[in-house]
Amino acid sequence: MKHVWIDVDPGHDDATAILLALHSPNIILLGVSTVHGNTTSDCTMRNAARCLHAFGASSRYPDIRVYPGSPKPLLRPAKHDPEIHGVDGLGGVEGLPDSDNPEVVRWLAKDADGEHIRALEGMVRAVKQTWNRGAGQKTTIISSGPMTNVGLLVAAYPDLLVAVEEFVFMGGGVGLGNRSAVAEYNILCDPHAAQIVLDAPVKKTMIPINVTHTAIVTRAIHAQLLSPSTPVPDLSAPLPKAATNLRHTLSTLIGFFADAYKSTFGFNDGPPLHDALTVAYVSMPELFKGTRYRVDIELTGTHASGETVVDVWNYQACGEAGWGPGQKNCVVAQSVDLDGFFAFFHDCIRRCDTLSPLNSLVF
Repeated sequence: MKHVWIDVDPGHDDATAILLALHSPNIILLGVSTVHGNTTSDCTMRNAARCLHAFGASSRYPDIRVYPGSPKPLLRPAKHDPEIHGVDGLGGVEGLPDSDNPEVVRWLAKDADGEHIRALEGMVRAVKQTWNRGAGQKTTIISSGPMTNVGLLVAAYPDLLVAVEEFVFMGGGVGLGNRSAVAEYNILCDPHAAQIVLDAPVKKTMIPINVTHTAIVTRAIHAQLLSPSTPVPDLSAPLPKAATNLRHTLSTLIGFFADAYKSTFGFNDGPPLHDALTVAYVSMPELFKGTRYRVDIELTGTHASGETVVDVWNYQACGEAGWGPGQKNCVVAQSVDLDGFFAFFHDCIRRCDTLSPLNSLVF
């Protein structure tokens, strides 16, 4: 059983990562922090709270909360991606409650004065309590957005890293990018924070776009999401009607994301579920194959800023005794068992479907 903190920037695929983290049988979710990235930090905070409510968090984790984090990268100006995710980060998604709904607002962490408790404070408190001075468990920290919050944790609390089992992040690519010729979006947004995390003396696992681009929600998978009991339609047949309100909401999420990926990147078979793979890795690492490399971030290049430089040919003389500077510091995922991943995905949706408050509403 893994104790997990998840740091997100919802974002359509981040929303699926939240669902999986809530309903994976192998994960104990400690809390959720949010960061700038796919949209503004205010929107990512509210989107995460909307997801916790919609995905039935109150039944499994009534005490977890959303902790808003950094509104901008460490050094660079903030950037967002409305072309892919819409202005508010969850463009086109139907059925989620409004961000000012009391059932949403209750998930936002507040102090005694009614002020937001920030991401760094929330993470530190959760990691310390879980570790309990060595008498408890280590925490796995998942990042599915820019790593600003996680980088701040590493920089400000080096003595707490003994309580961190692993940093797992969706980001980077081996020889390719998606928001520049060579840079993946999450790393491009805050490359300096990513380098801080990569230099931490803790195991890291990178789920790059080389792998996430294979996890496509095809028409057959979309149909099964909508109605698990309906035979998979042929390509010319319409998708089945959603069996529940939750499944309708998830279908609209996938549909908007699919249209964005088709128009922007030419993905004709469906959208990739990038961020969901981080949770799948933590819950079921046996689904993945990976190789340990030295990974660094290009911070100053004119054309390659934000590139994940993966030393696949071992040009650097790096050891494997630790995970920090001078070491092979990161396991880079090479492939994922797609049948196993989507079985896990559908199973978590099934669990969520029994608990989601959306299913008691009339759309």
